[in-house]
Amino acid sequence: MTSRRQNVLSVAVFLLVLIGILLLSPKNRERVQNGFLSLMSPFLKKGSEWDRSVAKLRHQLKTLQQLEVENDALKVENDKLKALNQALQGIEAENLRLKAAFGYKDQTPFSLVPARIIGRSESNWWSSVKIDRGTADGVQKDMSALTPDGLVGKVIAASDHISTVLLISDENCGVAATLRNPDGQLQHGIIRVVRGDRLSTMQQPRMTMSFLPKHLKVAPGWKVFTSGLGRVFPENVIVGEVVDIKPRELETEVSIQPAVNLAALTDVFIVTGLKGAGDK
Repeated sequence: MTSRRQNVLSVAVFLLVLIGILLLSPKNRERVQNGFLSLMSPFLKKGSEWDRSVAKLRHQLKTLQQLEVENDALKVENDKLKALNQALQGIEAENLRLKAAFGYKDQTPFSLVPARIIGRSESNWWSSVKIDRGTADGVQKDMSALTPDGLVGKVIAASDHISTVLLISDENCGVAATLRNPDGQLQHGIIRVVRGDRLSTMQQPRMTMSFLPKHLKVAPGWKVFTSGLGRVFPENVIVGEVVDIKPRELETEVSIQPAVNLAALTDVFIVTGLKGAGDK
């Protein structure tokens, strides 16, 4: 009830003031208006400043949002450029590798057929690989496979357009080899793979060279080449180098690190013969 009375009283006072202003002379009415405006001027000025502040804040927020959008776009563009750079580096590396491979093909005394690896068993990674060349390309069983880095293995089966290459890291691929010291002295032996080291499919088997003299003085870093004995592999192709020496009761045995990264093979050359010997 009290609130209602207050409202009625406020309305009555407002009407009386309004009537009073209307009854004033124009000159006095103008004075009242000027006084009211003077009284309200600080509030109006403050409100105007608030409006400008709010507008400025909105502009800053809009600018910040634009910067975030631009930053996100720049991040995406940067990721694209990184991916493109990596792709170009890969292409450049592949180009250099192919140039080196074909340069090797021109310089080697062997007639070679280039082949790409198209298959490899994950359960028997170090045993064999499939290549995209076969008898239609001149590839035959027992031909050697190599890369510019060294010996890879030999062909054990060939169809018209696909062949299987047995890797030197397989225990069934013995290699007649020659150990060559820095002075050029030679010592013959047989390279084989220790079967017990095949327990882990992703661990490269240990390759050893056996039938070396018991008192042979050999050191890590000595190079190992094919000897050509047995007529399985061509002569003087590098196989690897000595990394460890193990004297035995009747002989000396050395561990060999292959010259070729057998885990990362992508392509090979198949030796079809010697240049100028009637092979193409």
